[in-house]
Formats: sequence, C-alpha cells, structure tokens
Amino acid sequence: MGMMLLLLGWNNSLAQNGKLIFTPHWIPQAQFAGYYVAVDQGFYKDNGLDVDIVHSTANIASLDLLKNGDADIVSSFMLDAIEQRANGVPLVNIGQLSQHSSLMIVTKRKSGIDTYQKLHTKKLGIWSNGFEDVPLAFMQEHGIKMDLIRILQTVNLFLMDGVDALLVMYYNEYDQINNCGIDEDELNTFFFSDFNLDIPEDGIYCMEESLKSKGSAYAGFLKATLKGWEYASEHREYALDLVIGEMNKAHLPNNRVHQRWMLEKVLAMMEPGKKKVMKGQLLKLDFERAMEVFKMAKGTQGYQTFGYEQFYHPSAKGLK
Repeated sequence: MGMMLLLLGWNNSLAQNGKLIFTPHWIPQAQFAGYYVAVDQGFYKDNGLDVDIVHSTANIASLDLLKNGDADIVSSFMLDAIEQRANGVPLVNIGQLSQHSSLMIVTKRKSGIDTYQKLHTKKLGIWSNGFEDVPLAFMQEHGIKMDLIRILQTVNLFLMDGVDALLVMYYNEYDQINNCGIDEDELNTFFFSDFNLDIPEDGIYCMEESLKSKGSAYAGFLKATLKGWEYASEHREYALDLVIGEMNKAHLPNNRVHQRWMLEKVLAMMEPGKKKVMKGQLLKLDFERAMEVFKMAKGTQGYQTFGYEQFYHPSAKGLK
C-alpha cells in the first residue's frame, strides 16, 4: 500500500468523507515513523479515514497550518501549543504521544563544565526557532545566567568550540555530535528531566471548534496512530524503510544508523514509566508543570489563562 506525502500548498476541502490532512512539526524523519506506518498498514483506512501527511518545513510551522485551516490535525511540542493557546489560538490537545522530555544540554569534558553550576556565564547554543522555555526555566530555578547564542539546525558551532554548551534533543542532535567524532565519554550531559523539568513534548492538536464536527474522526486518528507506533516498535526495520523512503522522496540526506537511534529514543519517550498515565494521554500534573515553565519563561502579562480541561480533550473522548 503506497504512502502519500503531499507537498505544501496542496488545496482541497478538509476532512470531508473521512479525509484528514495531518502535518507533523518537522521534515520527514524517524520521529514520525508511527504515522507513516499507520498509513502504509491501512490503520487509518480501517477507521474510515483517508489521511494525507503534509510535512511542515523550517519556514512553515505545523501550528501555523492548523490555525490557517490548511491542516485538520498537527503534531507539536506541548510548550509551543501552550504559547499559541495563551495567545488566543483556540487549539486543543487530543492526544499526547511523548510522555517525557528529550531536551538536554551538552558540554565537552575538556571544557571543565561538569556541573550545572559551572554553566553560569557560559555561552549556550540554542535554536533560533524556539525551545527556550525549558532552559530559561532551568536557569531561573537554579540561579544561572547564560549567554544565549541563536543557531540554525546544526551542531557545527559546538564542534568548533564557538559555544561552551549546546541545547540538543537526545534522539537527534546528541547522536549527530557522536556521529561527528565526539564520543559519549567526551561529553558531559545535563538532562532537563533530571531537574524536575520532564516536560512531555510531541502531542496531537486540532482546533477546538472542529471537535464538534470531526470528533469521531479525530478519535479514529488517535487510535490508528497509536496502533501505528505499536507496529513500528514491533517491526523497526520495516518502519525505518518507510522513514528512509520518505526522506528520499523529500530529497533529504539520511543515515539509517542515526534514524534507528532516533526511532529507539522516540519510542522510549512514549513509555509512561513511573507516570500513572496511559499511552496517548496527557497527565494533568505534566500540563500544570508545563504551565509553570511557560510562565517562568514568558511571564503572564498579555497572555490568556486556561486550565487543563480547556487545553486537553482526549480525542473527543476517544481515550479515557
């Protein structure tokens, strides 16, 4: 069964006769393997859905496509979605895939920065397109000040000692650094999850108003997506074949070893672990901690307030 990944700019009516457009929040990679599997295995079709996957780009965010009406459902980081909701965009979370944070800071051991206190006054490479909420909250809670150096999606400045530390995803840039010749034993790692900042990341979002007409379709989408991820976990090389195929279609360079690392870590992030929550659900305590982090990073002035019940709608009662 072929998989259809449509180019941005494709125009058609949305969610008619079970048709949904889904936009992941980044380019094709193993972070989204479960969605590819759900299409290829017919899990969405089994739930009466015709799902097209339309990837976002570095210049067009998935949440922008959602609020502009160019996508029915998107994936996004929870803190990014919280900021949109605080800015008045009536989006809601209908399924929380990752249950843990993969954000971390790395330093080179040769730098001598081997405790979090030694990060004070150092240069931190951080992406230019967001992700600052958790590190800003971390610095505020621990009395640390760092010089934030905005970078694009590359680890090169860190490799060349242009920054003292780098914000990375464990499933992505951390492994890229390893692949560039800096071994794990040459790095110091500071996982934010070890500092009471285990903020879940990838979730599924739609506009609140659309729940009235498309709620049953969204419930089917979440059910099929979870099944896709389960199948990907049980058939990882097959899932990687799909990932590599989609990266090739998008003319993206790819490395199967790196994509395998990413798939393994993303799957691990979906496991609740000690959290009392089912896969696909958003824990209230996690939402409340994320709101604390958002307020520490952004403040409260000019933002709308909302609670867990307003933000989280478990796929139109698809999960309980």
